[in-house]
Amino acid sequence: MARILLGVSGGIAAYKALELARLASRAGHGVRVLMTEGATRFVGAASFEGIVGAPVLTSEFERDPMRGAFPGEPTPKHDPIGHLALAANCDAYLVAPASANTLAKLAAGNADSMLTTSFLACTAPRLVAPAMNDRMYANAAIQANLATLRERGVAVIDPEEGALASRGEHGKGRLPDPARLLALLEAELPIGHRPWDGLRVLVTAGGTREPIDSVRYLGNRSSGRMGIALAAAAARRGADVTLIAANVALPEPPGIHRIDVETGEQLADAAQTEFPKAHVLLMAAAPADFRTANQAAEGKLTRDAALDLHLEPTEDILASLTATKTDDQTVIAFAAEAGENVERAKEKLARKKADLIVLNDISNPAIGFESQENAVTLIDSANAIPAPQASKDTTADAILDRVDQLRSKTSSRTQ
Repeated sequence: MARILLGVSGGIAAYKALELARLASRAGHGVRVLMTEGATRFVGAASFEGIVGAPVLTSEFERDPMRGAFPGEPTPKHDPIGHLALAANCDAYLVAPASANTLAKLAAGNADSMLTTSFLACTAPRLVAPAMNDRMYANAAIQANLATLRERGVAVIDPEEGALASRGEHGKGRLPDPARLLALLEAELPIGHRPWDGLRVLVTAGGTREPIDSVRYLGNRSSGRMGIALAAAAARRGADVTLIAANVALPEPPGIHRIDVETGEQLADAAQTEFPKAHVLLMAAAPADFRTANQAAEGKLTRDAALDLHLEPTEDILASLTATKTDDQTVIAFAAEAGENVERAKEKLARKKADLIVLNDISNPAIGFESQENAVTLIDSANAIPAPQASKDTTADAILDRVDQLRSKTSSRTQ
């Protein structure tokens, strides 16, 4: 995979860089970490070294024990100049978090640390991810420095809006989640061989809404987080990913084709169009099971209006898709159950004619709707394999690993 140089400057968001380094290493990338002295006040170098399996450097005068090599590579016999060797060998260089002080130095071309000197010497794609208080981020000096870096070809990952480090403060300045940082970084990498290159993946996410009137609807609480994580994981493996998002407020990962829908009928139409082109379908969306039997009312129904609501079942979208499934297609279904009802999930697997069903226990509050974590059971015709509670990004990778196994078995049977 790629050789990633990660620069960490002084800011409370430095703790997120640890998870970024872990995700990048788990994805197969070789990671080297450079820290400013200020960064070491927030996160210890030993933590990064344990994650990436390589020494962390802070000073341009510090000798690199690996002589500019990345994890998994042989160490050169000669002892090169450290900041030049790492910059020359990396495929991309990301500074995250990029503090106000470090941004000013990078924009001015200062070279007073291993991070800044390597940045000057790097000809690979360079990215910075600012993270600071919202008032600092809005300052004209910061915006001018970011504009300068953009003009020089540096990719700027905009911070997100949300709760900030200072108690009670809220605004734009948060470092994006590590999974999103990795996806944005990978989108800048030179294209190379990845395990899912050439594979077309269709992911559905979110929950459909069936209108009662122009304001009210029948729906469910699905946020789309699991579907977004699956789309990002498939893209990291090199797949060409299409995401059909049903009322999903979350941003899609970089490089993914997104189709927004609202109702079950719209989801079905989009899926019917995209499914014939896909090698893998990850049906993570939660379509509403019912809709009003009559046409939705125009305008908003008043509170004193008599409402006699008759419901009818919606289309079984997955069953319609699997009816046209070819031998080269792999279909992954999802089942949200109150409790670990494996037998019910197996019945659904057979009825839907899917290759695998992902059982999610919605009665567990730790992995409920909007949660950042999940715990699932991966069920096929012969096995029920639990995937322990973890982040949804980790769960997504576990699901895709199982997809790899299923497709390998199918390929071996057809040879």
